[in-house]
Amino acid sequence: MKDILSRLHEVRRPGLLIRTARIGAQEYRRGTHLQRLIGDIPPASSGAALMQLMELEAEINECRKNEGAGYSPARHVDILIAMMGEARLLRQARQRV
Repeated sequence: MKDILSRLHEVRRPGLLIRTARIGAQEYRRGTHLQRLIGDIPPASSGAALMQLMELEAEINECRKNEGAGYSPARHVDILIAMMGEARLLRQARQRV
């Protein structure tokens, strides 16, 4: 089974989405962003949050690829921002150990 960060590294999305998310990830605030995307009680660990975010992103990406009427590029970028932010927090936590 692959590590969560290895799985994240394999995610391929259009360049514009990724570039936009990288800019937004600089201002990522866990409390604000996760609550809006996941709900009232965000997971305590970045790993668990990242798993949930990756599931949400896979769903929204399918909607994008199928040209679904409910697709929101802004929401997609928000989820990618949170994924990048949580990955950064997870890497930092691993370095402290």
